[in-house]
Amino acid sequence: MLHVSVAVIRDQAGRILLSRRPDDKHLGGLWEFPGGKLEPGESLADGLKREIDEELGILVETHRPLIQVRHAYPDREVLLDVHLVDRWHGEASGREGQEIAWVEPDSLARYPLPPADKPIVTALELPSRYLVTPPGIDRVELMRRLDFIAAKVPRQELILLQLRLLEHSHAQVIEIAQQLLDRYTELALLVKEVGMADELGCGVHLRAADLMALDQRPLSSAQMVAASCHTHEELMQAVVLNVDFVTLSPVQRTLSHPHAAPLGWDMFGQMTENVTMPVYALGGMSESDIERAWQAGAQGIAGISGIWPVLEDALG
Repeated sequence: MLHVSVAVIRDQAGRILLSRRPDDKHLGGLWEFPGGKLEPGESLADGLKREIDEELGILVETHRPLIQVRHAYPDREVLLDVHLVDRWHGEASGREGQEIAWVEPDSLARYPLPPADKPIVTALELPSRYLVTPPGIDRVELMRRLDFIAAKVPRQELILLQLRLLEHSHAQVIEIAQQLLDRYTELALLVKEVGMADELGCGVHLRAADLMALDQRPLSSAQMVAASCHTHEELMQAVVLNVDFVTLSPVQRTLSHPHAAPLGWDMFGQMTENVTMPVYALGGMSESDIERAWQAGAQGIAGISGIWPVLEDALG
């Protein structure tokens, strides 16, 4: 298996750097995120910095894990260790004669990429925080909080929200969801029922039991599909159904499920190691866990009690 370090280089305007593979090489003519295979005994950090310097002439200053991708081509198997780079020194150029391009995130689909690079695009599209609506919240308070978030999130970043309004009727949830979709263009909304998602044209978040009962993806690729996972079998089912992302829980002990044994960060990392999709850590999460989650291979953190209180403090 080829172990490859890959850099997703993002500038201050949010653009992503792509380079074009030479026509005479494997997957020639396709665009890719820059990087290259590690040398024997070389660390990931050293290999990443070396490859980016050799290919682009820039010196990586800071980087963090984004996603790990395993992919089998007919003639080789690759393991891509992908890191997000947003600080570097120098001006990028194709030092090996390759064509490069700075691309807006919403234009990445126009550039033909190798199959192994497709999950990287999904990870780029998703934010680091997956919000779940708190119990008992009404639409006025929810919109007040979302107004605050919408004013603060970086340009082009999605607000990822699971609308879980257990105290409301089906019709009320539909009405609130439609208001949110009309009000926030940057909102990626997920509801709990496939039929409701179909009616609204939004995404769905499947319970683990619903995930295991399916034999195919319930919505088209134009609508986001997420799932709750707690076991290896559920994660593998999510892979088979080609869902867009999952939550894995509980990572830490929670007040809402005090008797559920927490996975811990080591087990979280082991369980997600071969999962080629973004995974959010759920269960006992707070803002202080975001760096630890990234290092364990997570897309970010998900939750209610550990995320919304930070927002409440900011709102006063």
